[in-house]
Amino acid sequence: MKVNLFIIAGTIVAVTGCQTLQTSTVQTDNEPTKVALKAKSKKSATVTLDEIEEQVAEVNNLWLRISKQMSLPTVDNALVMQYKQWYLDNPKHLEIITQRASPFLYYIVEQLEERNLPIELALLPIVESGFDPLAYSSSHASGLWQLTPQTALSFGVKTNWWFDGRQDVASSTKAALDLLQYLYPKMDNNWFYTIAAYNSGEGRLLNAIKRNKAKGKAADFWSLSLPKETAHYVPQLLALADVIKHADKYGITLTPIENTPQIEVVNIESQLDINLAADLAQIDIVDLKAINPGLKRWATAPQGPHQLIVPSDKAATFKRALATIEPESRINWVRYKIKSGDSISRIADQFETTETLIRSSNGIKGNNIIAGKFLIIPVAIKDPDLATMTADQILARKAVVKSSPNKQTYTIKSGDSLWKIAQSQQVSVAQLMKWNNLKQQSTLTVGKNLVIYPNEVTANTSGTEKTVNYRVKSGDSLARIATKYKVTVAELIEWNSLQNSKLIQPGQILKLIVTNS
Repeated sequence: MKVNLFIIAGTIVAVTGCQTLQTSTVQTDNEPTKVALKAKSKKSATVTLDEIEEQVAEVNNLWLRISKQMSLPTVDNALVMQYKQWYLDNPKHLEIITQRASPFLYYIVEQLEERNLPIELALLPIVESGFDPLAYSSSHASGLWQLTPQTALSFGVKTNWWFDGRQDVASSTKAALDLLQYLYPKMDNNWFYTIAAYNSGEGRLLNAIKRNKAKGKAADFWSLSLPKETAHYVPQLLALADVIKHADKYGITLTPIENTPQIEVVNIESQLDINLAADLAQIDIVDLKAINPGLKRWATAPQGPHQLIVPSDKAATFKRALATIEPESRINWVRYKIKSGDSISRIADQFETTETLIRSSNGIKGNNIIAGKFLIIPVAIKDPDLATMTADQILARKAVVKSSPNKQTYTIKSGDSLWKIAQSQQVSVAQLMKWNNLKQQSTLTVGKNLVIYPNEVTANTSGTEKTVNYRVKSGDSLARIATKYKVTVAELIEWNSLQNSKLIQPGQILKLIVTNS
């Protein structure tokens, strides 16, 4: 018998249908929390107060909620024991995993329960990616669930210049669970087969089963001849599940994860500047980027998906504020006068947008534009570099400014340029641009002040650095190269002493300083 338990204003109310079974008072938050209880005896129509209090204590920790629902068979073979021992010998690994999983695990558990899928599948992102939504493999798989480009395409995950749905938690989780539900009936309703097929593909599993049956051999998962990675995949998941389920027995302390929603997927209906979104939600852009790793640019994708993940406790604030913003004000627009020699691709690079968006915004079908005419171009409300950087890179950049208390100002004079000011102040053009939210093509106004931090020290919070020599290819731009290596255009200009960001040629060697995270 399943009983719904509601904790409202400190009172436990256990209900089955319309009948109240037990009530009690506990110390709790003001927000209503819903959990599930089961009577220990199937014959009993009631749940005892002791059972209620015991299960309430347990359900406050998401790890315990998961462990109580595990249903896959326990197998103690050599590989399972090997991985189990590894997890026991490396408790720090699970600490790191818990920290990464905390924003997303509740959401994934809810999706699994809604589909009535084994709760152990919530642990697959640990095996696949270490719960790192930015993880990228040599086979081009990406995200928490390590979806390949082909799998993502097959299951409707959008990946384009603006957005990588494989790294978006909501989009990738839906696709991964869709894939698992697709595989399960094809794998004879066998979860070991299904999980292995998720790793290596249904064809390889079906062929391995067919080969064993043709030879009169056992065809259970453990008897199949599979690639090493796949043969180890299921044992690793089972070992992990066993360690989490019996953490107390093994002497492992799992850092608790609150059994409450941490994120909410909000329908935003149209394209939205993410700096504006952060302001509307009253959170730092670092926090917004951290839970929306699929966003690659300064705004959500023009053609969708029109959704944004926000912290649960900020969702109501965000939705109320968003409702007050007119659709045309959700991104910033500039009126740009076409110059001689301009092309749509060159203008797109200059304003960090796409040719397609420029064409659609201006009713242009081809590539012909006329000097002297005007284009309407969407641009970032704030510094576009912030939106293309990872959360760690943004934190590093903020740390630089915070560590430079000796703020100075420089008044722009007639004849000044960024290059000339940088030389006179013994700083770089990239630093001037960063401190003052300027672009390479920004016009300097005589009499205005620029901010300068003369004692700035470059910060690196995400790992060790290495220098990479990159050979420019045909069609490359600084924006494309910066995006590929997760650096900024301003940094490329500084590292290579470029006086004009447009003058890079195929075959040219550029120096990049990248971080090993």
